Amino acid sequence: MEFNYGENVHVIVGNELLNGWYNGKEFGTGNSLVKVSRDKIIPTKDCFIAKEKEAELVVVPQCVDDWFIFCTSVGYDLANALYIVKGHMPVAIYEWLQNNNDNQELLARAWMDGYEVEKEPLYYVKLIDQATGYLNVRNDGRRSLSNSVQNDGFKTKFTESEIKAMDKGEVYWLLNEPIEEAEGEA
Repeated sequence: MEFNYGENVHVIVGNELLNGWYNGKEFGTGNSLVKVSRDKIIPTKDCFIAKEKEAELVVVPQCVDDWFIFCTSVGYDLANALYIVKGHMPVAIYEWLQNNNDNQELLARAWMDGYEVEKEPLYYVKLIDQATGYLNVRNDGRRSLSNSVQNDGFKTKFTESEIKAMDKGEVYWLLNEPIEEAEGEA
């Protein structure tokens, strides 16, 4: 068992669970010290050490990841990242924080312990009811329909926000086809 310097660990002595920090040589609590080596436990009477369970990564929306990237680029700390002022932060993060009081705690946990970004569902936009009737976006940003030369690999995948951000996006959204459904039918 290996421990990292400064890592929070638990020591069980007899029937008592002690919580403290490992400093590379010893485990310390407020009133006792237990010697441990970096890769193994130095035997002591009725004592063993268990590494504290790693914190689970919280899952946050993409807007939180974007906010964190901005905050770190301008040198903000957690207090600045949590400073909720309309106009001070992007609308998406402001609304997400205002939407649920628990989101402030979730943002703080993500900042301190790490996080994963939730994956947005993807959609095709089917304009015509045939195999070549899907909306595509080329590398230059121009939109087109699939043609007879293209196959399923050329169908452009969109998030909901990407579809709705297009001109005629509300109409395109009505024509969305969730990718899981579409691929399940093939």
